[in-house]
Amino acid sequence: MFEHLPLYAGDPILGLIGEFAEDPRPNKVNLGVGIYYDELGRVPLLPSVQQAEELLVGEHQPRSYLPMEGSPAYRRVVEQLLFADSVDASRNSVAIIQTVGGSGALKVGADFLKTAWSDSQVWVSDPTWDNHLGIFQGAGFTVNRYPYFEPAAKQFDFEGALQALGALPAKAIVLLHPCCHNPTGIQPEREHWVKMLDVLQARDAILFLDIAYQGFGKGLDEDAWLIRECARRGLTFLVSSSFSKTFSLYGERVGALSVHTGRDSHAQVFGQLKLHVRRNYSSPPMFGASIVARVLGDPALNQQWQGELAQMRDRITAMRAALVEGLTKRLPEQDFAFLAHQEGMFAYTGLSAPQVRALKAEHAVYAVETGRICIAGLSPSNLDHVIEAFAAVM
Repeated sequence: MFEHLPLYAGDPILGLIGEFAEDPRPNKVNLGVGIYYDELGRVPLLPSVQQAEELLVGEHQPRSYLPMEGSPAYRRVVEQLLFADSVDASRNSVAIIQTVGGSGALKVGADFLKTAWSDSQVWVSDPTWDNHLGIFQGAGFTVNRYPYFEPAAKQFDFEGALQALGALPAKAIVLLHPCCHNPTGIQPEREHWVKMLDVLQARDAILFLDIAYQGFGKGLDEDAWLIRECARRGLTFLVSSSFSKTFSLYGERVGALSVHTGRDSHAQVFGQLKLHVRRNYSSPPMFGASIVARVLGDPALNQQWQGELAQMRDRITAMRAALVEGLTKRLPEQDFAFLAHQEGMFAYTGLSAPQVRALKAEHAVYAVETGRICIAGLSPSNLDHVIEAFAAVM
């Protein structure tokens, strides 16, 4: 019955997990998968998360279905974290639903937009996270790319992006990364964002902001600046968000979709979001969202979590600086300053696909074929090995 179906080649990033696990070499290093590891190479259990988990387990609450839109307490803390005082919570200007991770938020948002604007097309940055294309194409959209990365200078292509965005048709759907761009780690300056928003607002674009790493760039408030600026402008836009990385809750699939609607259309939008949830998975899971709501809703735990988040951010920053310093010493004829200007978990190294394959085959260092590496996979124990491996293939 199903012999006519094509084989699925697998996800190029997630596929590295199994390949890495089967590699017997003792010096192997996984820089491919976007997971935060501590200095010992472990996925951390944050103390604030552990405390919240123990409190929740001790309460012995029943495990009934959550409503389609998710936990009210969770949705409140999501609104505060993303929007702060850029919106008035009493005016119902943001429709928020709990989702199955950030990917679930993108999926529900894509389905919602296909219902609302079936003739629109989608524009994503070139490059972007591969699954952005898959999710929007899966919802039936034609997906296009706008210039983002300038390979020669290894920096943001502001002029190219501005020109392309200025030529968009009305009601084009444009996906933006408010912080920690995946895969490049390159962020527009605020003056760039302002000019881009001016153009997008003039083109009557529909903005979809994907923020999976809030707090891993410059800080919680700084990383959410683009979201709050869009709200201050009164734009209608969508935000997909995730707590996988910042709470180290990968397997709990804790995400949210927020739609800044304005007051007049809040009820219609909120109802449509719930309808798409009902047609997909009916209601979201409970436990991970309960942890996030408890941590963010408790002043002491919230403060503790912010300190833990700052430690993770500082470790990423320190490992990025150490990589740049080590490569510069090892290959003084090459300029690696561009890596220092990137932010967040990822670095766009400029390595070619053959060089990435050589890293894996000859040095047991795993990376994505685009040359993207996860800085959080570096540690003091593997840094020298990675630097020597890079030097050997460059």
